[in-house]
Amino acid sequence: MGNKLKDIIQTVTINAPIQKVWENVSTADGIAKWFMPNDFQLEEGYEFHIQSPFGPSPCKVTEVDPPNKLSFIWDAEGWFVSFILKEMDDKTEFTLIHGGWKEADDKLIKPNEKSSVIRDRMAHGWEGIVQERLRKAIEN
Repeated sequence: MGNKLKDIIQTVTINAPIQKVWENVSTADGIAKWFMPNDFQLEEGYEFHIQSPFGPSPCKVTEVDPPNKLSFIWDAEGWFVSFILKEMDDKTEFTLIHGGWKEADDKLIKPNEKSSVIRDRMAHGWEGIVQERLRKAIEN
């Protein structure tokens, strides 16, 4: 017990003002450009779906603090995702936190894999999504 996996954290500096980054991480169209299709709405308590490789994943917006933070619960595994934005002159520091991981050997329902396997796979995935796809969606 107490062997829960660490949060996934990815931080990138984007060459764009905070408002432009916020528009790309807090709208359904913006999120679809760099992450996955969704029916997101920027409203605390709003329930939406992300179209993941395992099918529609239910989500719920838990915190909205424009243009600095957006958090939501993702899927039925107890995960949460937060987007944290920090203004840095004409650039923006964007941090993604994916937490709520179970213990390493706990089996996750949809992928039918151990939590540690999925966490490692998703950590690698988030790196490409945040460091490449998000940056490209905003800077180009």
